[in-house]
Amino acid sequence: SIALQRSFSMQAHLESEARLQASADRLRAALEATVAAMGAVMLTRDPYTDAHQRRMTALSVATARKMGLSGHDVDAVRLAGGIHDIGKVGIPAEILSRPGPLSDAEYELVKEHPQVGHDILSSIDFDWPLADIVLQHHERLDGSGYPKGLRSDEVLPAAQVLAVADVVEAMTSHRPYRPALGMEAALAEVQSGRGVRYAPAAVDACVSAVRDDGFTLPD
Repeated sequence: SIALQRSFSMQAHLESEARLQASADRLRAALEATVAAMGAVMLTRDPYTDAHQRRMTALSVATARKMGLSGHDVDAVRLAGGIHDIGKVGIPAEILSRPGPLSDAEYELVKEHPQVGHDILSSIDFDWPLADIVLQHHERLDGSGYPKGLRSDEVLPAAQVLAVADVVEAMTSHRPYRPALGMEAALAEVQSGRGVRYAPAAVDACVSAVRDDGFTLPD
């Protein structure tokens, strides 16, 4: 009967959709596992960078959620944050752990890490523009950042979030070349650059997540 045919057709359609969804879920899980594996590379090579990526990612996600970004965009922030410094695999470990100041040549080498990270990620077909977000996380709205000197809307929103969280986490953490400067100093820094170097919405959300919501960086 027609009713029976429609029933079989509907069942076949539902089964097809279920298979497609299962396939999409497996692909997403594989991509996230790839990102996690890349992030773990830094643990064996540079513990400071590994801890920085984990802590900065937590703050980036809290900031993105405070901004009201969609779940898809929050995922972009989370995944990019976890590997934003993957390009540092191309920097000699002795430079990364140097207790004193870097030479100009060494600093220029460090500044290449966003481009190296982009080159590593660009051949992977993610659901998000992770390679571009990683490339842009040191860009500033006034064009003073690197590696491209991008300005304002040329910088992806997710990269704008990472830029703020990156500065805050770095200033609150101990580094081989200086002690931790504290959360208030870090928030004052991004507030001083609000609308000039850093996106206002990202700065406001980051400050609110810490001061209003009680966000604290994980150990």
